[in-house]
Amino acid sequence: MTRPDIRSVAVIGGDGIGLEVTAQGRRILELVAEKRSLPVKLVDVDYGVDAYKAHGEVLPDLTRRAMRDADAILFGATGGPAFDAIPAQARKAGSLLVVRRDFNLFANLRPVKVMPALYEASSLKQRVLEGLDMVIVRELVGGVYFGEPRGIETLPDGERRGVNTHAYTSTQIRRVAHVAFELARTRKGRVCSVAKENVMEAGRLWREEVQAVHDADYADLELTHMLADNCAMQLVRAPAQFDVIVTDNLFGDILSDCAAMATGSLGMLPSASLGPVEDDGRRAALYEPVHGSAPDIAGKELANPIGSILSVAMMLRFSFGMGKEADLIERAISDAVASGARTADIANGSRHLSTAEMGDAVASKLTALLN
Repeated sequence: MTRPDIRSVAVIGGDGIGLEVTAQGRRILELVAEKRSLPVKLVDVDYGVDAYKAHGEVLPDLTRRAMRDADAILFGATGGPAFDAIPAQARKAGSLLVVRRDFNLFANLRPVKVMPALYEASSLKQRVLEGLDMVIVRELVGGVYFGEPRGIETLPDGERRGVNTHAYTSTQIRRVAHVAFELARTRKGRVCSVAKENVMEAGRLWREEVQAVHDADYADLELTHMLADNCAMQLVRAPAQFDVIVTDNLFGDILSDCAAMATGSLGMLPSASLGPVEDDGRRAALYEPVHGSAPDIAGKELANPIGSILSVAMMLRFSFGMGKEADLIERAISDAVASGARTADIANGSRHLSTAEMGDAVASKLTALLN
């Protein structure tokens, strides 16, 4: 077992570009640990295609144990053609959905903040982007991705039918609502709850339970409600109106990807998936960029590592209590981008850096800030 004074981080590159971007997130974590004399034990373990080739499992026992023993998990990406070629049962047994469920990672935080230097990289106008700084809090272990019954069946008349069940309990809704309200207390004090209560009973329950939590414990904060389709429209019409959005698993998945384009690229967004705080003060926590494995560019050093590096900043903030250092990482990224550092996805056709070169640019700025 790791000594209590040593922070253990399980590092899992996963599939595709996950390996490349996680390498840069890892180096930034090592840099902070060195400069701040933070005792960190980084444990590299396999997941996904490489793990299946080596062990016959997508999520081997060794990897699962390392994740359980860790104070935090730094994850890369999963999926792609090679992953899809793995037998369905093996994929299902080791899927990221299983990890989220087994570790009870019920609250997913996805910050969306635009750097002025990247206004031109966004598909939205500058006047729409100014002041955009929000967090989408997505419930992560309930809803249609986990509901039963589910499956594909053949009906008596030969028709095939796919079934997924969208279900939530009061407890599931209330606990993620608490996370959203507590986060809003550290920000601008505004929460927007997003559901489809006009056509879905689970959506009506969502609205009622979020409202009840607000009225009982957070009446000093502002709470509004918005239909999910309207929220999608507002994210491209006037995204700066939002502070904290709290929503369910499906809508959170869709809306956060929509919001990502305001930043110029999905590669810019980090995330933190958090479990409940245990009696000893620890909580399971997995940090990852929101993008997928991008097999079309994997191995070409074209991927943007900023999402992974910002995920490390979230790790320092939420798992290690190092908010100042997290701020410095964010500033180093902003400084690097302001000085012209760009990967292909945010370069607008101009000269761009490789994944590792972008890591170099951020590391250089961060070293100066940490000294």
